[in-house]
Amino acid sequence: MRLPQAKLDQVLERFHEVEARMGAATDGQEIVRLAKEHAELKPVAEAASALVRARAEQAELDEMISAGDPEMAGLARAELEGLRGRLPAAEHAMALLLAPKDKDEHASAILEVRAGTGGDEAALFAGDLFRMYQRYAQKQGWKVEVDSVSEGEAGGYKEIIASVSGDGVFGRLKFESGVHRVQRVPATETQGRIHTSAATVAVLPEPEDVEIVVEDKDIRIDTYRSSGAGGQHVNKTDSAVRITHMPSGIVVTSSEKSQHQNRAKAMKVLKARLYDAQRQALDSARAESRKSQVGSGDRSERIRTYNFPQARVTDHRINLTLYNLPKVIDGEGLDDLINPLIAEDQAARLATLEDSLD
Repeated sequence: MRLPQAKLDQVLERFHEVEARMGAATDGQEIVRLAKEHAELKPVAEAASALVRARAEQAELDEMISAGDPEMAGLARAELEGLRGRLPAAEHAMALLLAPKDKDEHASAILEVRAGTGGDEAALFAGDLFRMYQRYAQKQGWKVEVDSVSEGEAGGYKEIIASVSGDGVFGRLKFESGVHRVQRVPATETQGRIHTSAATVAVLPEPEDVEIVVEDKDIRIDTYRSSGAGGQHVNKTDSAVRITHMPSGIVVTSSEKSQHQNRAKAMKVLKARLYDAQRQALDSARAESRKSQVGSGDRSERIRTYNFPQARVTDHRINLTLYNLPKVIDGEGLDDLINPLIAEDQAARLATLEDSLD
């Protein structure tokens, strides 16, 4: 894709305008806003400048070749060959920077993993998935903090909700939302038969620079005694918190030891779910483009199958099958699935940009 020169000029003009306004601004809030926009625009402006220079150099070399001096033309051809090899990559990189972006790409996220069909085995699988994301987060240098947990009777989790903090968490994990299916022989199976179970994953962006207002009149807060699997670890006080957002019907809980912390954690999860509901509504309004996006976040969509007997994992959205299941479930090989999904999403965004330039 060759980007129009006018588009590059527009980027550079806006960058220089923001720089000039930063130098003249006196209002604190405006300075912060301009500084953020400047930081976002800087890599785009640098790429645009490099591309403009490369195009100008190509035009100069073409002119030298057609000027008639054999010696200069020979040198120019050699330089032009190298430049032509670099230009497509520069055009592609610039197009990616200009393509429509998810504004929550760099946000932290709320990770929710729930056991689906399959009873105890589903809860065990939910536990495996959560540990996979924990290990992956550790590898990325992200922080994981559990907000709410309901343990399975035989281990694992009926439900676990955690905050994953760091740069770019949502941008990488958003493709994990959906139904994950496992095929394996459960530890309780005496006949050696393979069972199929499922767990659902939801990844919600933690809103940044977005004010999610929750009115007191719209929520009901209940406290209760929390307990672990089998009634263990019962708290002596009613410390667990359940918040019901009545207009939407969303219910969130937190069951740590401190009631004050539980209320704060539950409110954080509630705001993330309300924000996610806004995103989902916007996605539905863009139904035509949503069909081509691998990261639509449809929670009911079966996205991946983990087959333990064959050490096989298949992502059904991009028809990708890998035979490195132990590495994937350990978190070490998860990038082997996430990177192709990101590439597919980038291709869809580039197609959207190309359509807008026609």
